[in-house]
Parts: sequence; C-alpha cells; structure tokens
Amino acid sequence: MNEFSRRRFLQWSVATGGVLMFSDLIGQALGLMGRTSFASSGEPIKIGILDPLSSPYKTSSIHDVHGANVAVDLFNKKGGVLGRPVVILEADDASNSEQALKVATKFIKEDRVDVLMGTFNADCALVVSELAKRENKLFMVTGSHLPELSGAACNSHTFVFMPHAKMLAQAVVPHLVKAYGTRWYMITTGTLDGKASAQAMAEAAEAHKVELVGEALMPFGSTDFVSVLSAAKAKEPTAIILNLYGWDLVHALKGYGKLELAKEKIGIGGMISGEQIGRSLGYANNAGIWGLIWDPKINTESSKRFIQGVIDKYNHTPTSRCYLGYAAMTQILEAIQRAGSTKTDALIKALEGHEFDGLKEGRSIFRASDHQHVQDVLVGEAFGKELGLGHYKILATVPGLANIGAADQQHCKL
Repeated sequence: MNEFSRRRFLQWSVATGGVLMFSDLIGQALGLMGRTSFASSGEPIKIGILDPLSSPYKTSSIHDVHGANVAVDLFNKKGGVLGRPVVILEADDASNSEQALKVATKFIKEDRVDVLMGTFNADCALVVSELAKRENKLFMVTGSHLPELSGAACNSHTFVFMPHAKMLAQAVVPHLVKAYGTRWYMITTGTLDGKASAQAMAEAAEAHKVELVGEALMPFGSTDFVSVLSAAKAKEPTAIILNLYGWDLVHALKGYGKLELAKEKIGIGGMISGEQIGRSLGYANNAGIWGLIWDPKINTESSKRFIQGVIDKYNHTPTSRCYLGYAAMTQILEAIQRAGSTKTDALIKALEGHEFDGLKEGRSIFRASDHQHVQDVLVGEAFGKELGLGHYKILATVPGLANIGAADQQHCKL
C-alpha cells in the first residue's frame, strides 16, 4: 500500500474537510508531514486494484502494486489529482473468477472506488470487464494477455494496457525460429491464459513452417515439470515452447535446467517472461528467448525516472510488472486530470485515441476502436548474469504499428 493505508482512508472519510486542512497545516508546522498539500478538501480519488496476491502469479502481482504505488506517490507529492489525494485499495482475486467478481463488486458497492484496475488471469479479467460495464465503472486491465479483451469480448468500459498474446507472439516467434529451428514441442497451462498463448504462438509459427511435434497441458499451479519435459525430449524437438507464466514458468525452467536439456541442443522460450521470472528462478538458471513487455535497459528519460522511483521506494530495479502498474496508473490519473472529473463517461473520452509516452522508444496509443494499448514489444534472450540493468539481452524492439499481431482484430463492437 502507499502512504494512505486502507485504515487511514476509513478514518479520513469520516472527518470534515476543515479538519483535514487544519490537520495538514498543523502537521506541516510541526514538521511531521512532507510538503504535500491538497488544494481542496474533497474525498480522496480511490483506485481499486485486483491482483492474484495468493496464486502462482503472486510475485508478479506484488510488483504490479509496487509500480502503481510509485505513480500514486508522485502525483500526491505534487498535490494529488484535481486537488484531491489519490488512494489505492487492494484486493486479492486469487486467480479465481468468482473471487474476482466478489471483490470487484465490493470495491464498487461498498468502497465506492472511482476506477478498477488489475487482474492477471483471463477469466478474472472477463468477469470484471462485464461488471464494470454493468456498473458504469472504468476498468484498466494490466495483466491479462487475452486477445478477446480488445476483440470479441471488448466493451466500452474496459481498456487493455497489456500487449495481448498475438502482439507478443508475432514479435518473438521469428527469433525463436532463428535461434532454435522449426521443430517445436509446447507445454501449456490448461487455462484460458495458457490456451491463448498456445494459439497465438501456433498461428505466428505457421508463416515460418514450424512443425509442432506435440503438446502437453499442465494444471495451473504445477510444480514438477521433469516428467513432461522428459516426454518432450523424447519427441526430439529443437525447441520447447512454454506457454506458462508466474511460478509455473519458474518451475518449468528449473526442470529444464535440472535435465540439462541445453546440452541436448534443445532450446527453450516462449511468448512472455521478464525480470520477475528471473529473480524468482535465480538468474544463473535463467535461459531462453522471450517476449518482453518492458525492460530496465530502455534508455528514455521517462523510463529512467520510473526506474529511480521504484529504487527509491522499494530498493530494487523495477520489473515489467512494476512497469505495467506504474504506467497504467499514470494514464488513469492523467485521464482524470484531462477530464477534470472522475466520471466514467468523461474518462472513457479522455482515454480513447489518446497518444502518450509509454516509457518505451516508440509512442503508445489507446486505439479508439477497441481500447487496446498499441505499443512496442521487446524480444530478449535470458542470461544468467548481469547485463547492465536487467538480465536479458535485447534482441529486438518491435514497434506497435509495425507488429502485424497488433492489427485491429475487427471483432470489437464498443
């Protein structure tokens, strides 16, 4: 949580504006508070973040909240948004759609949040997206890569910050083919997320005449991948493609290292990875070629400011999941500033078609036709040692508009 804890918020919400302003002045006079001051005594702007804080995605989701907190701190230090402080409320969706619906409903009905943000699992994102439209609340998806969220299942109240599976797959597949050849075996999580990854990777691979020699579906939350990797090895692939994420991906890479499959000239890689995977795995064990959302070696001024903000607050280099939390939160708060309001209809108008600095080399835009964040996608090769900031050698940066996977899917009817 940021400096405005849930408990403090509840205490604050029953106080009068005059007391708040007086307390702020007294605190500053006594040297008990920083220089932050707010121009009005209105209620805080409340952003409700749903993330899987107790699932195989938990490490990544914590980083999502870290990034969001850094963004909120920066706005609050400048006086908040529209003269109002910003607070974050957190809830655990546990990678479960029923839980996601429950906590999102509480955010809206009881906590009266202004905006919903977050979710990693596709099924959670879908139910929250439907709820947001029904309850007239803006929802910014930060973690799910399901293409349907800005395709057939799109809606007027949902914006997708994460590059979807087709964007990531089209970027990384040519590099996997170049490095490892065209005989692939896939290991896929048996979820909407895993299946979306597998489909996108298979579609992107067709143009490169890749032969898929087999696929294994693994339950979400699997920890032992040795047997399935051994079965994959028996098919004599040139590469094993992991349609996994979070701790599932960490455990699969541990199995790859344990079986020493690199010595068998079998490559490894997939649609998405990042620093959050390498840290949990142990960098010396990291391997493969991956799609990356963001990387700390991006050398733009806005990216460097973000990196320093995370280091100052959390004493670690940010991951791509920190990036998603920070950059998505920044766009939400800037949209409120542009709209001059927290009203949902005004925020939708402020975001549709908006071009912005996405902390990457190329510009970012929320495409008006489907609310997809069109953006650069990076491709990186994992190394087991420090490469400046981060542990991936950047092989390519694929600009958003040049990525054929980023094309409008033509299924969205807002």
